[in-house]
Amino acid sequence: MKRPVCIIMLILLWVSGFSQVGKLKISPVVPADSLIKFSKQHLGTRYHYANCTPAEGFDCSGFVYFVFSHFNIKVPRSSSDYANFGKPVPMDSARVGDVIVFTGTDAKRRKPGHVGIVISKPGEELLFIHSSSDKRNSGIKISNYTASPNYKKRFLKIVRVAVVN
Repeated sequence: MKRPVCIIMLILLWVSGFSQVGKLKISPVVPADSLIKFSKQHLGTRYHYANCTPAEGFDCSGFVYFVFSHFNIKVPRSSSDYANFGKPVPMDSARVGDVIVFTGTDAKRRKPGHVGIVISKPGEELLFIHSSSDKRNSGIKISNYTASPNYKKRFLKIVRVAVVN
């Protein structure tokens, strides 16, 4: 009974017209402080592949999906679907609520494989919250893009998926 919730949510999203991946629909406005507070409530929750619940743990896209679903915003459940989703924004314009997209662990394979949520403002060091599978420090954590050579070489893009003020 590990994946039924995710499967049911995916079916409901598909039925409701989510199959138009890549088209940014105007979503409810989310206060930035509410998004940060809600996502930080899950710091330390364990990493669990292919899951999107606090009780079982999260993979990266499951966490992003869970956070945005809390605010009634539809985003992809799979990191690979971010290849054609959202509105690309320059790194120096990234703001709270944008999704940062990376390759998977193999930086040579230039396809989305990891995602997180930006929690910093333009002009600040780029911080993001995500579910990491890092063997030494897995689970929901905050990472500093600038301080990580690993994330720099895996970076693909940043996309805006919602109106966050």
